[in-house]
Amino acid sequence: MRFTPVLNILGILLAVLAATMVLPMIADIATGSSNWQAFAISALITGFMGIGLWLAHNGQTDFDIGLRQAFLLTNGAWILIGIFGALPFLLSNLNLSVSDALFESVSGITTTGSTILPVIERASAGILLWRALLQWLGGIGIVVMALAVLPMLSVGGMQLFKTESYDSAEKVIPRATQLAGGIFIAYTSLTALWAVMLTLAGMPSFDALAHAMTTIATGGYSTRTLSIAAFDSVMIEIIIIGGMIIGSLPFAHYVALTRGGWRNLINDPQVRWFLSLMAVVVLVISYHLTSLQYGTAEALRLASFNAISVLTGTGYGTANFAAWGGSATTILLICMFIGGCAGSTTCGVKIFRLQVLASTIKVQIARLLRPHGVVLAYYNKRPVSDSVMDAVMGFFYLYILCFVILAVFLGMTGLDFQTALSGAATAISNVGPGLGEVIGPAGHFGELPVFAKYAMCVGMLLGRLELFTVLVMLHPGFWRR
Repeated sequence: MRFTPVLNILGILLAVLAATMVLPMIADIATGSSNWQAFAISALITGFMGIGLWLAHNGQTDFDIGLRQAFLLTNGAWILIGIFGALPFLLSNLNLSVSDALFESVSGITTTGSTILPVIERASAGILLWRALLQWLGGIGIVVMALAVLPMLSVGGMQLFKTESYDSAEKVIPRATQLAGGIFIAYTSLTALWAVMLTLAGMPSFDALAHAMTTIATGGYSTRTLSIAAFDSVMIEIIIIGGMIIGSLPFAHYVALTRGGWRNLINDPQVRWFLSLMAVVVLVISYHLTSLQYGTAEALRLASFNAISVLTGTGYGTANFAAWGGSATTILLICMFIGGCAGSTTCGVKIFRLQVLASTIKVQIARLLRPHGVVLAYYNKRPVSDSVMDAVMGFFYLYILCFVILAVFLGMTGLDFQTALSGAATAISNVGPGLGEVIGPAGHFGELPVFAKYAMCVGMLLGRLELFTVLVMLHPGFWRR
């Protein structure tokens, strides 16, 4: 395997990450925090490694990336950014351990939103901005990867979207670069718009910027320990609900909107299924809350924000939904696995895979009734090939298997059943808060055992990179000529 193009691009990514560290350093200098030194040192280390890799491998003229290099680049990018992104946390005055710093960084870049900080307000402005930046970068990174790389790699049925990412299975970087330009404009514009709206709704400008970045990225890192509940504003909650929904829809449609392609967004079956499912979940939980003596308006407000936050994998909270009773928490636990649409910033199984699975079930039932009939599965009015159906079913089975293994491992570290189960779900689905007193909406992940934190880091990376992208590298055949 030719490693030169992969290392060259990884060097560029690390150099960009080092340049990004300058922004929180400036924020700490402006607020008089000594943490600016942590960002300065981290930027120097990261920049030195990035520029060194780039210079060492920049003499080559052929930078075409094949299938195996694309897998390696995708994994390497998220792992390296997770490691080097932990440096500011490790060197700051928060006095974090290596496991805590790595957990916070990986949770940020994978847009999971789980935090080990018990009191977030104690962190400096630079640390808060860095957390938001990690999630913002992770959000746009996963969108570009989902549109440009995963369809070419045929991961978990993503080959369904090859037509939106060009048909060629070669030269990944030119295609990703072309897509990234339009995605970056749409992504940045939406972030700026939400920052302005949150400011106008009464949120302080710094908090508005940080929450805009983590909302569009469906990440969930907040600048307050109480998350969005700290602001106690219906208007802020409505704006953030809109941002979470926007971040959960395919970003390719936002690029098409600039060319008058708004009909594609409306007619996309993913979008219709997602919005319909979201409405059903909100209504069911609202009805459940009214039975717990909540007023109708309050029940609708609490259910709308928290259910949509969990369904989209954002992880914000305005209430301790773990205390809403068994039926509500069961529904929310199931919602953790679902996620949003393909090509969005969300994770989880994704709506399109549920649609393909539903179509596959219909085909199997029809074949039982008509054994000699020719019955085809359809997605978006197009026949679904057997290879796509097999890929989706394989992804679904592997998703459940990874969840079970991670839950068992977390239980072996000494966690109780609810914490282990919801911890595995929130890690593999990149949601954020779990259930129970320890990692629920009112808790944090700092009290988990060290090995549980490392295991959840692996789970977060597995879920963010669609499982097969990581596990294929463990096969011996991947490294053979």
